[in-house]
Amino acid sequence: MGYIKKDNLISGLLVAFFTFFIALLVSLGSEALVRAVNNVIVALILLLMVILLGIFFDIIGTAATAAQMPPFNARAAKKIFGAKQAVKLVGNAHLVANFCNDVIGDIAGTLSGAIGAGIVISLVNELVFLDIILAGALMTSFIAALTVGGKAVGKSLAVNQANSIIFRVAIILAWWEKMSGMELFKNRR
Repeated sequence: MGYIKKDNLISGLLVAFFTFFIALLVSLGSEALVRAVNNVIVALILLLMVILLGIFFDIIGTAATAAQMPPFNARAAKKIFGAKQAVKLVGNAHLVANFCNDVIGDIAGTLSGAIGAGIVISLVNELVFLDIILAGALMTSFIAALTVGGKAVGKSLAVNQANSIIFRVAIILAWWEKMSGMELFKNRR
């Protein structure tokens, strides 16, 4: 434990704690939605939305680590709306990447697996000739292909368009901070 700082350990434990509760709430909500709807098409749409959400946040996390600070500092000096938030996003890239890529990404991965399992069970119950092992393997492969393929395309986009992506996210964040009065990264860079 000589290499792990106490602050990093506490921060990691806090992230784990909050991730547990976020995942629990989102999982219960999506599971209730899938059960209430009891429609394979709607469940597939929900599955695709969860996968796309994971890819979307992966793009943001990757862009935060690839973005360059000087253009945002220049915009912030000119008081351009969203530039201050862009500086904070890039200045805290490690936190943004951790939240977007790891927390949201892992929750989306877990949820997509759970929703996929629910879809397989529904299909096996409706189509008695369907083999549950084969259907489960196909669903897992489908989810993995969409997730990994989507993130591969997303990472390329994020690296090549990092500043543009971060500035768009920063504008949304600036709007949210203005409307809610709550500032993200209040005591950070």
